[in-house]
Amino acid sequence: MSNPRDVVVLVGSLRKESYNRKLAKALIALAPQQLKLEIVEIGELQLYNQDLDDKPTQAWTTFRDRVRRADAVLFVTPEYNRSVPAPLKNAIDVGSRPYGSSVWDGKPGAVISASPGAIGGFGANQHLRQSMVFLNVPMLQQPEAYISGVDKLFDEQGGIANESTKGFLGKFLTTFAGWIERTAPR
Repeated sequence: MSNPRDVVVLVGSLRKESYNRKLAKALIALAPQQLKLEIVEIGELQLYNQDLDDKPTQAWTTFRDRVRRADAVLFVTPEYNRSVPAPLKNAIDVGSRPYGSSVWDGKPGAVISASPGAIGGFGANQHLRQSMVFLNVPMLQQPEAYISGVDKLFDEQGGIANESTKGFLGKFLTTFAGWIERTAPR
């Protein structure tokens, strides 16, 4: 078997015990052999400011270099006010600048949104997709992943308690692996 594809996972919530962070960790455990998922932290990224393009912070440089090396990106995010949380939007902005040097360009992507509510972060999921179109990130279209009731999703060990959801997420990751193979730059 060839080396697994390197996938950076960006978690939209900064809260240490966030449901989305728990979901990202569960996805790492569920990932098929052809994917290696790693959470890349975004909480220490200074707010994007174009004045710093000539002298980026060390956190910006480290983040950009790590995303640039990855084969793909997986966003795992809650919904804040029908959109993505500010730290995730900031990470996207930091990675897209300076103009013409975007780390996102052509990198296959996917998004899973999750919330305790009934619509599973639909607004954040769709808003994120809109940004990714502009940044030339080919996003996995199907299956769409809106995880509702995320507050009741995990067992005591942090795994996915619901077998149906576990099966769905496994299918999602396998489909994402195929998507990466079809769309990753050669």
